Amino acid sequence: MRILFLTENFPPETNAAATRVYERACYWVKWGHDVTILTCAPNFPHGQLFDGYKNRWHQTEDIHGLRVVRVKTYIAVNRGTLRRTLDFASFMIMSAGAGLFEKRPDVIVSTSPQFFAAVSGWILGMLRRVPFVFELGDLWPASIVAVGAMRENLVIRMLEKVELLLYRRSEAVIALTHAFKTNLVARGIPAEKIAVVMNGVDLWRYGARSPDTKLSKALGIKDRFIVGYVGTHGMAHGLMNVLNTAALLRERTDIAFLLAGAGAEREALMLEAETRGLENVIFMEPQPKDMMPAVWSLCQVALVHLRDSPAFKDVIPSKMFEAMGMGLPIILALPSGEASDILDADSAGIHVPPKDPTALAAAVTRIADQPDLYHSLRAQSLAAAPSHSREIQAKHMITALKAVVIGKGDRVAEIPVPSVQ
Repeated sequence: MRILFLTENFPPETNAAATRVYERACYWVKWGHDVTILTCAPNFPHGQLFDGYKNRWHQTEDIHGLRVVRVKTYIAVNRGTLRRTLDFASFMIMSAGAGLFEKRPDVIVSTSPQFFAAVSGWILGMLRRVPFVFELGDLWPASIVAVGAMRENLVIRMLEKVELLLYRRSEAVIALTHAFKTNLVARGIPAEKIAVVMNGVDLWRYGARSPDTKLSKALGIKDRFIVGYVGTHGMAHGLMNVLNTAALLRERTDIAFLLAGAGAEREALMLEAETRGLENVIFMEPQPKDMMPAVWSLCQVALVHLRDSPAFKDVIPSKMFEAMGMGLPIILALPSGEASDILDADSAGIHVPPKDPTALAAAVTRIADQPDLYHSLRAQSLAAAPSHSREIQAKHMITALKAVVIGKGDRVAEIPVPSVQ
C-alpha cells in the first residue's frame, strides 16, 4: 500500500506528533508499505531551523526507509496567534501543492493538532481522487481557547465549522482517545467511521536502566531524587505549578525537579525560578529523540502535567507511556479523565489535581519516602508498558487504512485492537 502522510511536525523534532507519526511509519515500511511523509523543515518549537536544514521550496531525504518531502513554509515561534496561524496556513498551501506531484497514493492521511494539515489532505484527496483519513490528535480549535490563546468568538466558531466539515468529508477518522470519539459522535459524526488508535511507546527504544552517568554529572544531580518533566514547556502545560511545588519543597535538598525540553513558556519559567531562588529546579536543553531514554534514566519519577482546563480531560499525553517503558512511577497532574483512568487501571502512579502544588508536593514526598511504594509503582509501570505498544498500534492503524482503501472506511470502528504478543 502506498501512503501519503501529512504532518507539520516530524523528526528531528521530538514533540508528540512527530514521534507518533515517525515510529508507526517505521513499522509500516518494515512491513512492506511505501510511505511518503510530507512535512516542513524542522523548526519546532523555537521557530529556528535545526542544524543542517534549510527552508527550501522542496527537498527530500530518506529516514529509515521513509521518503520525507519537506516544503518551504513561513516559520514562526510556537507562541502567539497570528504568526503561528500564518505558519500553519503556509504549510497547508505548500503541502497541497507538493502533494499534487507525488506518485498517486492509495490513501492520504493528515494529522492534527492543528487541522490546516487536514485541510490540505482533504484537498489532495479530492484532486487526486484518493480516500482521505483524518488522524485526530487534538480537538483543535477547542484547545486554542483552553490555553487562553484566543477567546470564544466568530473566528473560533467558523474554524469549528471547518473542523466538522473535515470529519464529515474524511473516509475515516483515527482518534487518539475514546473521549475524542465521544466528542465527535455527540457532534453528529458517525461512530462507525471512527477508530480509536491510542498513543503509546516504542518498547525496544526504552527499558529500565541505570542513570546516564555523563548527563548526571553534567547536571550535578547525583544522589538526588529526581522528579522529571520531559516535553514541551507550553501554554497548555501549566508548569508554573511545578515551581510552586518546588518552593514548598525547597528544604528537601534530596529532591529536585528536572524540566527538560523547550517551548513558549521555558524562558519565563527559568526567570521565575531564578528570581525565587529555586535551586531544586534544574532546566535541561531539549535533546534529540535518541537521547530520550538517557534523559528519562535520570529520573526516579515521571511528571505528566497539563493546565487546569476541562479541554484537557480528553488528552492522553504520550510521555506517560514513555515513562512506563522506562519503568518509572508516574505522577499525573491534570484534570480527571481518560489518562487518569489508564493510570489507575495500570496502578502505575498517583493522580493529583492540576494547579494544586500542595497535592503535588505530597505525592512527590510520599513516593520519595516510601521505598516499598516506589518499587511497587516501578514494577507496575514497567509491566503495563506492553499493553501500550507502538507496534500494536501501528498494526491497528494500518488495518484501518487498508479498510479505507477497499471502501470500508465507514466500518473502521469494527476493527479489533491487535492482541499484545
